[in-house]
Amino acid sequence: MTPIILAALAVAESPLHLALRTIVLAFNDVVFFYVMFVDAVYLVFTLLALAEVRSYVRSRDKERLEQIFRSRLVPPISILCPAYNEGAMIVESVRSLLRLKYSKHEVVVINDGSKDVTLQSLIDAFGMERLDFTFENTVPSKPVRGLYASPRHPKLIVVDKENGGKADALNAGINASRYPLFCTVDADALLEEDALLHVVKPMLDRTKFVPITGGIIRAANGCRVVKGRVESVGLPQRPIEIFQIVEYMRAFLCGRTAQSALNVMLIVSGAFGLFHKATAKLVGGYSTDTVGEDKELVVKIVRYLKERKREYEVLFVPQTVCWTEVPATWQTLGRQRNRWHRGMFEVLFKHKDLFFNRKYGRVGWFGMPYFLFIEALGPLVELSGYVLLPIAALLGLLAPLNAVMYTLCAVAFGIILSVSSVLLEEASFHRYPRWKELLTLNCFAVLENFGYRQLTLWWRLRGTLDWIRGRKQWGAQQRQGFGTPAKAA
Repeated sequence: MTPIILAALAVAESPLHLALRTIVLAFNDVVFFYVMFVDAVYLVFTLLALAEVRSYVRSRDKERLEQIFRSRLVPPISILCPAYNEGAMIVESVRSLLRLKYSKHEVVVINDGSKDVTLQSLIDAFGMERLDFTFENTVPSKPVRGLYASPRHPKLIVVDKENGGKADALNAGINASRYPLFCTVDADALLEEDALLHVVKPMLDRTKFVPITGGIIRAANGCRVVKGRVESVGLPQRPIEIFQIVEYMRAFLCGRTAQSALNVMLIVSGAFGLFHKATAKLVGGYSTDTVGEDKELVVKIVRYLKERKREYEVLFVPQTVCWTEVPATWQTLGRQRNRWHRGMFEVLFKHKDLFFNRKYGRVGWFGMPYFLFIEALGPLVELSGYVLLPIAALLGLLAPLNAVMYTLCAVAFGIILSVSSVLLEEASFHRYPRWKELLTLNCFAVLENFGYRQLTLWWRLRGTLDWIRGRKQWGAQQRQGFGTPAKAA
């Protein structure tokens, strides 16, 4: 043999090379079995969601909803709508909220020190007049500069306050609200007219105490919106927006439905959730030291009830629909996912003593570990597999077949879960009845696994690093306003 070949064999058989191979193979096994475990959990969630959604669809009772609407005994609801620089769409959102079908409700818009025309738009559109009135700060918030009401719209109240962030604005809304239940709605969201009836029903009908309920969030991009109402559902033209439609279907219809069935749901979207106000006050309202204030309030309430051994349920209502504008640019979407992931780590770390604590039951043994080991740490493990395994295969440290198997399994399960979510949506609620739209959504359910999924993992991984660095910025969000034309059928 030539000296070059002998030297290569010596290197290949060196203890360092063998140790490196052993480490790579062990890492390969860890990543592979981790991905299989995560996909198995998601598959169980999908099957459980299928059973729950079918049961919910069969048990829908329009007469019961009408009874709730007509009853004078149903608790009234205060809708809290925090707004910061939302001049592009705040008027349409408020019109939507005022039109909701419910026996008694009020709309409390909290202008969180906006620098645009948000406050003036409300004054002009609804004839708002300043009131000489104050209210008690039962939960802490920044000073209120003014309170406005409208003679033409007695359900509407506008709170103008110094800028303090979304959590601080919601606390001011809790203080200003009059009713025992409050519903949080983002300023870039539109509720369907019967949304409050659906989301309050479990609080009235369940035997256990229900302090929180949440509904499904759907993308309004591409829909035809007229005077605060989604008149027709359509698909947007930008791929980035269609990818998010599929993503929301999977997250809500499969993820939240299954977590609700297991009573381990610890996330209710800040875009739309209904809360028992007295309980929210007992835990101090929203925390202002986290960008995940919506997640943290749910965890605080669950923790409070568990520590007092009170039976409860936190429920997801799949029929209740909130339409929201999803990001239309990659930069805005990246900032949003970064913020969501930072918020998750902040909440998990703040309540770390819940982990594997028998006092908190299945929340401590499954709920919190699920969000840490699958949702929070998932991007780190999966991305490391995508990057390191092909490199190891190219260097001869790993059989190429193993790298291919890992990739195929991860992608195949992702496709199955996404397509299942789209089909579950169509079979249950028929929001996209045209066959071309259904075909488009299924195509994007496949395509999202080849680039989009990996990009979201990267954004979430950066969110992890930003959390470690202690970054607290919210991140600017660009709004287009409702009414983006629907894609032609």
